[in-house]
Amino acid sequence: MPSPALAPGASIVIKIMNLPPFKLERYFAKYEFSTEYLLCASDCEAMSIAELLAFEPDAAQKFQNVWLGYTESQGSPALRAEICKLYETIQPNEILVYTGAEEAIFVFMFAALQPGGHVIVHSPGYQSLADVARAAGCDVSLWRAREENNWALDLDELRHLMRTNTKAIVINTLHNPTGYLMSREDYEAVHTFVQENNLLLFSDEVYRESEYDAATRLPAGCDIGEHAVSLGVTSKTYGLAGLRIGWIATKNNKIYQKVASLKDYTTICNSAPSEFLAEIAMRNRQKLSERNLGIIKNNLAVMDGFFAGYSSRFSWVRPRAGSMAFPRYLDGSVEEFCDELVKKSGVLLLPGSVYDDSDNHFRLGLGRKNLPQAVERLELFLSK
Repeated sequence: MPSPALAPGASIVIKIMNLPPFKLERYFAKYEFSTEYLLCASDCEAMSIAELLAFEPDAAQKFQNVWLGYTESQGSPALRAEICKLYETIQPNEILVYTGAEEAIFVFMFAALQPGGHVIVHSPGYQSLADVARAAGCDVSLWRAREENNWALDLDELRHLMRTNTKAIVINTLHNPTGYLMSREDYEAVHTFVQENNLLLFSDEVYRESEYDAATRLPAGCDIGEHAVSLGVTSKTYGLAGLRIGWIATKNNKIYQKVASLKDYTTICNSAPSEFLAEIAMRNRQKLSERNLGIIKNNLAVMDGFFAGYSSRFSWVRPRAGSMAFPRYLDGSVEEFCDELVKKSGVLLLPGSVYDDSDNHFRLGLGRKNLPQAVERLELFLSK
């Protein structure tokens, strides 16, 4: 007898079973909510609902009246209108709101890619940007940023990675975990390469608006052309990870319709309270980003002093933007160092092995207010 036809979405479920453990999340699961100092957090300092509502005089009363029914699958019109203000040319019907950036990555990969395709992915990077593409049936080539090049990508290497079946390129700028901000010249060259080769560009921009100098901010990928899909989220620059609100923005209607249809098999729609709070956040995003940039810049000064004082044990390429850096430990195994540090001193650093880095790097978070206290605890540990 012929095999019964698979129900819609069933093939996706089968592929999901092939996903490997998410190394970063499994590491955090052991320590994130039981450790005093998260010195490796990628997001900026959070705030309470009351603090967020205080940005607008009538927001608290409006929040009390939020209707707890289903919301629009695209995201509320008011929220999409606010998100559009991040971009130069994007309209509300070109925004699709998700439950966090992870869902957006997942749905894009399965909706836009086909088995047998080839994807080039910026590395080191957030694991799902490569592994979900693999689970979708694609071969993945890693386009590696290297410390000796100050974490810049090599455009000649991109050309050599290209294959006849290449379908998409994935970049992340501002970059997690190195804090690298691509130059405008290189960024434009990547877009030109994608357009000339009729590819898709998935542009992970979740740290956008946390540049140390606003003059260095790059255009959003989605504003450059239909070839690009931009990823955004409230979690990183704005410090509101608990809202679980992310989005994609694109002028590519064909891709938009595919990802919108596949969302019907994931969350369908988002939390009404979260969308309301995210609308306030996006309307006041400049206040949020300025607040968190102030924290980052203060913390950078602390870390400049720390690395100057411990140059025999650590090295780093100072980040150009964002809330992270990727220093190197010079005094033994970074996995053993991080393990001993968290267990003995209650300070969590993230070993680079969760990014498949084998060069003794670790992720350092710059966006939390208590970084100076965490560094004091780190220095005490080092002194012993």
